[in-house]
Amino acid sequence: MREVDQKLLELGIHESFDENDYYVSKSNYFAKNIIDTWPKWEKKIVNLTGEKYSGKTHLSTIFKTKTGALYLTGDNINNQTLRQIKLSNNVIIENLNESVNEKLLYSIFNLIEQDNKYLLISSIKAVDTMKFSLPDLVSRLKNCIIAKIEQPDDDLIYAIILKSFSDRQIKLDNKIIDYIIKRIARSYSKMHDFIYKIDELSLKKKKSINFKIIKEIIS
Repeated sequence: MREVDQKLLELGIHESFDENDYYVSKSNYFAKNIIDTWPKWEKKIVNLTGEKYSGKTHLSTIFKTKTGALYLTGDNINNQTLRQIKLSNNVIIENLNESVNEKLLYSIFNLIEQDNKYLLISSIKAVDTMKFSLPDLVSRLKNCIIAKIEQPDDDLIYAIILKSFSDRQIKLDNKIIDYIIKRIARSYSKMHDFIYKIDELSLKKKKSINFKIIKEIIS
């Protein structure tokens, strides 16, 4: 690991997942509204889908706080998982992907439906577009509510930048923020890389963040 990467880790950046820190815009309104309207869901299974760093984990955390849901990740689903779900009324599966055990996932879906539980799944790809081979599972996946987080609009970009720098205890002049918004790529992943590079450069040079550093990163 590079020295600068190690130092960034040692900073202990605190990322807040409090509901009050989740900014709602037209890009993520439907997804946030789904969380807000629980338990009045039309279907028992909801899939939050969107690009990496789009805020899915933040919404999952809000749902966990609200419902006391059992929190699982897509890479740790096993036979023990079924026993855990039986004891929980609400369940979260974070970062589901196509490497999951299909038979176990199908059993989870059956358990959710039979016992009148609620399941929130987060994934980069929508579950109804995933390439699974088990016909019964494919059929079940088509019967989920898909809540897609769209690419960020200007309002959301502004909020993400403010929150990211606030988490890092960094203050930026509004003129610098406006400059960033007009030039940064409309992508959650690109914004994440941009913010990391600002951390990296400011740490290397031990200077405050100014237009020169911002321009260097964007270019």
